[in-house]
Amino acid sequence: MNLFGVNILGLSLTVHQFDFELDSGFFKQYGSEMITEGKLKATVSLDKHETFIETNFRIEGSIVLTCDRSLDEFDFPININQKLMYKYGDEDKEISEEVMMIHRDTATLDLGQPMFEYIVLAVPIKKLHPRYNEEEDDNEEGKLIYSSASKDEKSDESAVDPRWEALKKLKK
Repeated sequence: MNLFGVNILGLSLTVHQFDFELDSGFFKQYGSEMITEGKLKATVSLDKHETFIETNFRIEGSIVLTCDRSLDEFDFPININQKLMYKYGDEDKEISEEVMMIHRDTATLDLGQPMFEYIVLAVPIKKLHPRYNEEEDDNEEGKLIYSSASKDEKSDESAVDPRWEALKKLKK
């Protein structure tokens, strides 16, 4: 049984709102190894029209991540607001990131999969515990990547290595 499925055949052509509580069971259902725990509240606004369905996903709460540096677990805040449009067509396929085509006879929309994808995409590539974020910012400011000679310093390009000087004498 899909807890995040919405029966769209019986819905009238107007705006409908659905609320979901997302916890560790949600992440287990989708087989996530990166995110196993969290407490999120999702509100999905579904606006049904004759030829398409417009959905707006609002997801707030926090998930538990593991720090890449210390392996400590920490709560990471999530605040997502995404739109997804379902257009009726002859087949099920993804047209773009924001537009999905669904068959005209589709009875149920699975809202769990897009919610899961939005949450996973909100996780940063570099997962740092909040106590390391300040250190990271300080290090970025003080890093010197490249330094060229200043205008005041004179280059020693005109000075010739004594070994080459001896070779030049032999050439003459």
